[in-house]
Amino acid sequence: MLKQGFKQLLAEANALIETVSVQDLDFVLDDDETLLIDVRETVEREADGSIPGSVHVPRGLLEFQVDPESPGFNPALRPECRLIVYCGTGGRSALAAKTLLEMGFSSVASLAGGYAAWRVARG
Repeated sequence: MLKQGFKQLLAEANALIETVSVQDLDFVLDDDETLLIDVRETVEREADGSIPGSVHVPRGLLEFQVDPESPGFNPALRPECRLIVYCGTGGRSALAAKTLLEMGFSSVASLAGGYAAWRVARG
């Protein structure tokens, strides 16, 4: 039996992280020091598209791409920036945002409802 299931992990993450609504996203992204991070898999992004201006960092590579000491470091992911993370519906991005906080990023949020909510809001 698992010590913690995904529901408990998500509940813990959501209790710790900030969430940004799709309605507020445009206002938040007006800041040059805010980055939008897409943690979906490459096949999802290629099949469904993405939010314009987002940086693609698959969830499985997140820790490697945000750590300056990693050979896979992505310099676009600057620790001084505010990071808003999104996935398909919000679960992976909540876990990713929690991980980023644990790694030392000070300003991290998850997009509520993820890409699916963004697409609905855009009509």
